[in-house]
Amino acid sequence: MARTKALSLLQAASTKADLSEIYGIVIDNVMKDTLSSALKSQAYTGNPATGSVEFKRFENSEAKTYGTARTAGKGDAITAPPITVNIDTHKEIVEECTKFDLDTFGVSGIMARRAANHIDTMTTDLDVAFFSTACSSATTFTPTATDPLDILEEAILKLETVKNKHVRGTNRINHRIILSPAYYSTVRNKLDSVINSNVDTASEEFGMFHGVKVYSTINLPDEIDFLIMHNGAVAQPAIVNQYSNAEKIPLSNDFAVSLFYDYGTKALTPDLMFKKVSE
Repeated sequence: MARTKALSLLQAASTKADLSEIYGIVIDNVMKDTLSSALKSQAYTGNPATGSVEFKRFENSEAKTYGTARTAGKGDAITAPPITVNIDTHKEIVEECTKFDLDTFGVSGIMARRAANHIDTMTTDLDVAFFSTACSSATTFTPTATDPLDILEEAILKLETVKNKHVRGTNRINHRIILSPAYYSTVRNKLDSVINSNVDTASEEFGMFHGVKVYSTINLPDEIDFLIMHNGAVAQPAIVNQYSNAEKIPLSNDFAVSLFYDYGTKALTPDLMFKKVSE
């Protein structure tokens, strides 16, 4: 079915912009700009539109003496209890536009301007919820080192050597370090002072540290210096209703542009997240 054209009321004003120009802008930009979208787990079953999805976490197998299963008459059961994540947060962004604004900018102009801001707002909301859940579920990491580079390495080793019924150590390629802007600057200044450092001091980001991807965000809780996590340790399934067309507000000469989205956030593997709290 063809995309809806600009409101017929405005066609006479030579507003021929096809609303498909901004169709999909929300999903595309959120996937690009949201840090949490690159870190969250995508390994779920079910449809978020039903109100919940399930994730499964398998326990490690156990090696036993040969003949144990024959003696018992059965093998060990595969243990993977489901983790349900409910889509329980429902948000909206609804703004009104006067016909004067629409006549001045055209539908595509107004929609593009507000869509950009709506995306920023939703992106921030998703990131804040993601990192709030991650940090509240993470174990507090208390370093013994004082040098910021040594502290980062100590945190990496902490995650790398986790052992429990689900984990037998982790690979650095799957680690992610997320620093507050202040702590990022502290680390970056230290890197800049290291002789023969292979970091380009002219660029803004250093990207990797000892094999681990590094990010900076303003959306960590205020008291957190950094969070180190295994990629996919937190789930945040989301449903976003994409833009279609401006709606005429009943009994008025105004129009509304709106964005509705729903999401749920839950830590799947809290044992694979550590946080450093500011001193």
